[in-house]
Amino acid sequence: MLKIKEAIVVEGRYDKNTLSQLVDTMIIETKGFGIFKDNERLSLLRRLARERGLVVLTDSDGAGFVIRNFLKGAIPPQQVKHAYIPDLFGKERRKRQPGKEGKLGVEGMRPQVLEEALRRAGVTFLDQEPGEQTPRHPITKADLFSAGLSGGPDSASRRQALLRRLDLPEHMTANAMLEALNVFCTYEEFQTAVSDLDTAEKQ
Repeated sequence: MLKIKEAIVVEGRYDKNTLSQLVDTMIIETKGFGIFKDNERLSLLRRLARERGLVVLTDSDGAGFVIRNFLKGAIPPQQVKHAYIPDLFGKERRKRQPGKEGKLGVEGMRPQVLEEALRRAGVTFLDQEPGEQTPRHPITKADLFSAGLSGGPDSASRRQALLRRLDLPEHMTANAMLEALNVFCTYEEFQTAVSDLDTAEKQ
């Protein structure tokens, strides 16, 4: 069981059930889009974010990003970390058929995938000394520009190709992509992926 400092917000109770088998921390559900009108629950999330930090872990489909973006606008960004699960297609066991976009949600992810998502988001593990947290080389907007991922005529298509290569969710603006890159891959992995993309385009 992983003990972490931050509270985690997920969409529903099945997500919470899956995550509670992996982490020892407070897990709050948004109850899907219910968070939009639930001022009491939003107030709790703001308090948790202020006092211990908050990790947003929603599904990688369009609905998950609507909820994530709502929380981005409702809670100070310095108090929130964003964990992303990869785009994996499939169906959760309890469901008769896949979701609208056919993607697995948080509840359908293996524990190793969820742990990796949390680690890449930079959560604070309470069983680790602060010194054990390895500092990361950040990926910047300048890196995106120099890699042809922004500011160029083919930037949008290159971003989509890179997102697919890194198994990152497709519903992303350039800014959201930058944020995800910084939590989902190292600087070295980013440079390797760009190099592989360049090679693939030349073939």
